[in-house]
Amino acid sequence: MTKPHLIATLPLLFALAGCASEPAAHDTRAAASGPLETVPSLDLQRYMGTWHEIARYPNRFQEKCVADTSAEYSLQPDGRVKVINRCRLADGEFDEAVGSARRIGGEGSPKLEVRFAPAWLSFLPAVWGDYWVIDLDEDYSLVAVSEPEREYLWVLSRTPEVDPAAYDALLQRLAAKGFDPARLQRGRAPE
Repeated sequence: MTKPHLIATLPLLFALAGCASEPAAHDTRAAASGPLETVPSLDLQRYMGTWHEIARYPNRFQEKCVADTSAEYSLQPDGRVKVINRCRLADGEFDEAVGSARRIGGEGSPKLEVRFAPAWLSFLPAVWGDYWVIDLDEDYSLVAVSEPEREYLWVLSRTPEVDPAAYDALLQRLAAKGFDPARLQRGRAPE
C-alpha cells in the first residue's frame, strides 16, 4: 500500500530545502575544492527508468526511510521528467512522492532542477532545487547526484546491489570532487 506524501524520499526533494540548509562542517572542504564539476553531458533518454539508492548523505527528507529507496524517471512529451520517489518505512508501508524535473541548459546538459511542490507553485524559483549528475558510468548503471553546495549527495544504481570495486572507485572520484565518503549512509537492500 502506498501513502502519498509531499515530502520527497530521495535525491529530488532538496528542491524545497536547498535554500534553507544550514552550513555543515564539510563546507570548508567543498569550498577548497572549487566549483562542483558535473559529467560532460547527459543522455536524458538513457537516464530514464528506475534507480535504486545505494548510499546518501543523511538528510531530513529521508529520516523515516528504512529500506528499498528508489527513484523512477519517465520523460514526458513536453520534455520534462516525471519523478516518483519511493521508500519503505519502519511499519512496512511505502512512502511515495511525485515530482517534476526540467533540464537547465542546452541539449545534453547534466544539470536539472526538480520540484515536489504542487504544479501551481512552479513559477516560484524557491520550489525548484538543483539536481546535478556529477558522476556517471559509461553504461548508465551507477550515478552520483548532488548540487553546487555539496550539501546533498546520492549514489544510485540500476540494481539494488552494486559491485564493491565500482563503488570504491566512485568513492575515490567523489573525494577528489570535495565530498566526504565517510558521511555516506549505505542504503538497505530489499528483503
